[in-house]
Amino acid sequence: MARIDYLREQVARAERLAKAILDRQTAERLQAFAAECRTEMQGLSLKTAA
Repeated sequence: MARIDYLREQVARAERLAKAILDRQTAERLQAFAAECRTEMQGLSLKTAA
């Protein structure tokens, strides 16, 4: 599995868990993790496009 595919799965998983979880702090951490994965995905996309 390519790194970008892995990151896509992690974003989807983190966002799904953030919606389902009741603990606000954990949900915020999951959203932050999803944002970090998106940032890394953008960086990888730029590298492959160049």
